[in-house]
Amino acid sequence: MPTPSTALSTGHRIDETWIRRLPKAETHVHLEGNFELIDLLDLAKAAGEPLPGPAATLFDVTTHDASDGTGDLADFLRFLDWECGLIRTPEQAARHAYTFAARQTASGIGYTDAIINPTHWTAWSDRIPALFDALAAGLDEAEQDGLAEVRLCYSLLRQQSAAEAREVVEWLAAARPRRVVALSIDGDERSAGRVSERFAEAFTAAKDAGFRRTVHAGESSGPEGVWDAIRLLHAERIDHGVRAAEDPELLRYLADTQIPLGVCPRSNVVLGLYDDWRDHPLVALRDAGVNVTINTDDPAPLGTTLEADWAVCAETFGLTEDDLIGFARASIAASFADDATKRALEAALPSPATSR
Repeated sequence: MPTPSTALSTGHRIDETWIRRLPKAETHVHLEGNFELIDLLDLAKAAGEPLPGPAATLFDVTTHDASDGTGDLADFLRFLDWECGLIRTPEQAARHAYTFAARQTASGIGYTDAIINPTHWTAWSDRIPALFDALAAGLDEAEQDGLAEVRLCYSLLRQQSAAEAREVVEWLAAARPRRVVALSIDGDERSAGRVSERFAEAFTAAKDAGFRRTVHAGESSGPEGVWDAIRLLHAERIDHGVRAAEDPELLRYLADTQIPLGVCPRSNVVLGLYDDWRDHPLVALRDAGVNVTINTDDPAPLGTTLEADWAVCAETFGLTEDDLIGFARASIAASFADDATKRALEAALPSPATSR
């Protein structure tokens, strides 16, 4: 992967410990992006599978055998297929979910909407209900042990068909799998093109069945991807959405409706959408009145945590503690947590007068 620039501005340095203590939610993070190196080494040994590249640079997809050296999103998605394919048993799936909740808790995250795209979990293609049962069991155990609450967003892949999407929603509506709160869609916008029309029927059915809707858009696609997500897929939240900054009309609409953007600055820089953190439109979007949250996307392969990314944003953009309290408040509001959970997290936020 390209290495993001380290030439940051000299803004106010906020310690990660303070950020960890700040009550917050995370709304754009993938279960597929939370395998640490030790997890992958252990799982690969158990499965008898070779590593796709050197262990020392496993998260640098440009060093993988199948890579063309660009380290683009397509390379990254292939890596996700490989690592998720190592999960073979219900016990392994439950353990991964439990570990995910523990890592979120360690970052001071009180609630998470975690995205899972079953097409990456290749060993479960004919037993998806069992996968969700195992994940729910791991998250149930985590919550019983005092770890953060995690709910799941079932994500379609852009390359799937309309019929496949309808089947997914029919299953969700009939089975009501535990901890699933939303329908999502992700994948490479650049290669798939504008596909929202194909999935419109499925997202309408999900809305009618009471599921929330969150859509990856406005990353490698332009503002038109965000418009499609809103107009055709009933999106209540946009994952990424940063290209909205290029369309003044869309900015006004997002500010008026307060449809949140789940922004992931590090991911955008590492995957080449922006050359440098300073080029990222995070603050421009917020200053335009858009409801923006800061998220990690795939923290393990990106080598980060939520508190680390918030600290880099603070230093890069000159954010204060009060600004970060605002981002924490926005994250809680943007989440699909129930009202009681939101009230509890919001009540624990420090007031601006006591944040210093």
